[in-house]
Amino acid sequence: KEVMVDVDIKPKSPQPHWYERYVQPCVAELLGSTLFIFIGCLSVVENVEGTGRLQPALAHGLALGLTIAILGDI
Repeated sequence: KEVMVDVDIKPKSPQPHWYERYVQPCVAELLGSTLFIFIGCLSVVENVEGTGRLQPALAHGLALGLTIAILGDI
């Protein structure tokens, strides 16, 4: 019986790359905060009398949920 051995396989380093460790979380935090703040601010730009406090609250909640769904694994 022949056993094929692939000698080109390198074991993966246990430490993540410097980009994944330092840069990617900072960019994710910047993008998430920007999305959260701008959607929240844009939700109250046109303040119609009938909306009350519900529209900004829903906009902030949906922006936060979207940010967590997209950037949560980083």
